Amino acid sequence: MIYLAGDIHGRLEIEKVTDFFELEAHARPLSEQDYLILLGDVGICWDDGEKDAFVRKKLEELPVTVLWLDGNHENFDIIDSLLVANWHGGKVQFIGDKIIHLMRGYIYDIGGKSFWTFGGGFSIDKIYRREGISWWAREMPSDEEYIRGKENLCNAGNKVDYILSHTAPGQIAGKLVDKLYPGEEKLQDYLQEISENTEFKKWYFGHWHMDCEIDKYVGVYDEIVRLPE
Repeated sequence: MIYLAGDIHGRLEIEKVTDFFELEAHARPLSEQDYLILLGDVGICWDDGEKDAFVRKKLEELPVTVLWLDGNHENFDIIDSLLVANWHGGKVQFIGDKIIHLMRGYIYDIGGKSFWTFGGGFSIDKIYRREGISWWAREMPSDEEYIRGKENLCNAGNKVDYILSHTAPGQIAGKLVDKLYPGEEKLQDYLQEISENTEFKKWYFGHWHMDCEIDKYVGVYDEIVRLPE
């Protein structure tokens, strides 16, 4: 079984996944061959101290393997220091055996399904933050990551089962709020181009702090989504 959850912001909202799996484990057998994928703003790499240790312990105690995309509220100095390894067709970074970072622009075979993933986003509150302390420019993708994402999709015939991102394609983002904040346009335009040139079943994203569904695009926040088996 593969589950999807939205932003947990470290210890602030981790209970929505711990409470869910406490009940889910009573309803069905679960193992490390089942997966929870967090769609960014995980907060597992933040201060490299007590807060991180708390979040990692809670996620490690889940009865499933945890996969995660980076959002905009992550410590990219810590993320960039992690070793890169090959896993299920793409590049990843491990935080222990059961917590795995899915990197931008790769395609992974997970449970017999193909996933193209692309984390990153723009912090509209960065004017209240300090660069290198509570905000990092690496929250937005690099040109290399944009190119990598297109190349990997091209090599797959521009067809995957699912697309996972932190923010949403531009046209979908425009339907979620009355006024878009500036700063994320390049990433949203890129994802829009991907959406128009890729065949996929569903696209799941976090970032916007709402549960919604617009055609094939699904925003995930409070609800935990189970993908069809």
